[in-house]
Amino acid sequence: MTISIAKPFVPSLLLISLLTGCGGGDKPAAGPGAAMPPPPEVDVVTVVPGKATLTQDLPGRLQAYRTAQVRARVEGVIEKRLFQEGSDVQAGASLFRIDARNYKAAAASAKADLAIARQNVERYRPLLEIKAVSQQEYDLAEAKAKQAETAATRATEDLENTTVPAAISGRIGRAMVSEGAFVGKGESTLLATIEQLDPIYANFTQSGSEVLRLKQAVKAGKLKRTESAKVELLLEDGSLYPHSGKIFFTDMAVDPGTGSVSLRAEFPNPRRDLLPGMFVRIRFPEASAENVIRLPQRAVQAGPQGQFVMVVGAESKAAPMPIKTGDMAGTDFIITEGLKGGEQVIVNGLQKARPGTVVKPVQMGEQKQTAPDRAASAPLAAKTADKK
Repeated sequence: MTISIAKPFVPSLLLISLLTGCGGGDKPAAGPGAAMPPPPEVDVVTVVPGKATLTQDLPGRLQAYRTAQVRARVEGVIEKRLFQEGSDVQAGASLFRIDARNYKAAAASAKADLAIARQNVERYRPLLEIKAVSQQEYDLAEAKAKQAETAATRATEDLENTTVPAAISGRIGRAMVSEGAFVGKGESTLLATIEQLDPIYANFTQSGSEVLRLKQAVKAGKLKRTESAKVELLLEDGSLYPHSGKIFFTDMAVDPGTGSVSLRAEFPNPRRDLLPGMFVRIRFPEASAENVIRLPQRAVQAGPQGQFVMVVGAESKAAPMPIKTGDMAGTDFIITEGLKGGEQVIVNGLQKARPGTVVKPVQMGEQKQTAPDRAASAPLAAKTADKK
């Protein structure tokens, strides 16, 4: 009797999978000669001390350059509105017409009375010379003529006031009354408001303590008083208004309630982009400083240990450097501690510049070559090499 011993059985699929797991893949392993990706490009600025004008962004509100209230000077019924609400009107343009029938009759009657009074004076004058009338009768006739002249002038003015004119040129708002409304009974009814918007005022305040600090810094020689009275305006969305303004006046006293000084700037507004009541920020020049370092805001970061910037250090590696900031110079920070000059500070590409990462610094403003540009320039370079 022959006894056969069964051989162990290994499924073929399992064997294939084991062989595959032991390195049977198609992808070759990266060897020492494999190409490494180029270091990421970052935009940098080289720190150079220089002169800067210190600025402060102060909140403010816009106000019309001039405001005129359109009011009814005589009483009566509004017959017609003669303007379009929200449009620009010229000084002297007719805005409302009040029913003038009674005023026309009154003016005609006053002119007739004036004519009769003047005729009486003319008739009495030769009679006075021959003593046919007394001096008293002649003086009374002259007095009545003057009274009639005054009444005729008033009646003419009332008739003219039935057409309500614009006192100034500007943009007129909505009408406060409609046709058929009775106005002017016992008071000069407000009919509409005109605002002159070009130029336009910006009212803002500055802290009294800040004013004192700047004066002391200037007196100590740390800062110099700026000669420029120009200011910039920032809109609510943060964009810069294209036209610069000028300081119109500075209040000479500190408000005891707020501890601030009131200021006013004037800005051109040719396209009427600025409207009264808008919230804005005024970039106000305070003083000028020498030998200071300034950096764009986006280059400055904040961490648990405070503010810092990323610089390109030895071996082109990104490294953090702690700093401290002070005043502003437009949109830039003034650096008070941490930088001395000559450092390459990363401004754009910070997400690629982690500490210890090798980067390729590119000075801000230089033209960077993109990947398609490099691909396009490669054949030209090869042809040039062949010709040589």
